[in-house]
Amino acid sequence: MKQLLLLLALLPLAACTPNERPTAGPVANAASWQTVATPNDRERLRNWRTAFVQGLNQARASGNTVAITREGFLLEPDAAVGGTIPNGDYRCRVIKLGARAEGLLPFVSYPAFNCRIAQSGKLQAFTKLSGSQRQVGYIFPHDQLREVFLGTLVIGDERRAVPYGADDDRDLAGFVERVGPRKWRLILPYPRFESLIDVVELVPSS
Repeated sequence: MKQLLLLLALLPLAACTPNERPTAGPVANAASWQTVATPNDRERLRNWRTAFVQGLNQARASGNTVAITREGFLLEPDAAVGGTIPNGDYRCRVIKLGARAEGLLPFVSYPAFNCRIAQSGKLQAFTKLSGSQRQVGYIFPHDQLREVFLGTLVIGDERRAVPYGADDDRDLAGFVERVGPRKWRLILPYPRFESLIDVVELVPSS
């Protein structure tokens, strides 16, 4: 019964490609993120800073100190300054820190993709519109410094997201934080694939 409630709380979000009109999906039925977050995601959220520091340490040890320093506040764990993210279109750039397995790169910086944040009832819906890995989900109020993101990962040419709570490998949990006058980040600790933490830079497109 508990699993069923989790599945109903966040219904599937439509996956998008650059040629589609993105949809944020239906409004989550949750009063707060705490009522729907899985135990695994609660643990990931609690340990976000450990993931961030571990990822940075691995990346620096592999010779990426200059690249990390160049990113400034974006890659500083305690850089959040507060302020909710507005709805709109964004350029979103993903940086992967740390490696979950031997042979994977501990620092990867991708070019910017297209993302969108749109109002969906009382919540905001986040959709990464392009790229081979696309995060989709909801943004929940949390505290003065950050908001909570709960969502899932859409891969390749998939047209719909796996419902949140149905597949631990696809579930995502993280924080949305403002780190500059016109810059936010979405941090995703301990994703199931590749990295120890994904840091998504969000800059308004206009």
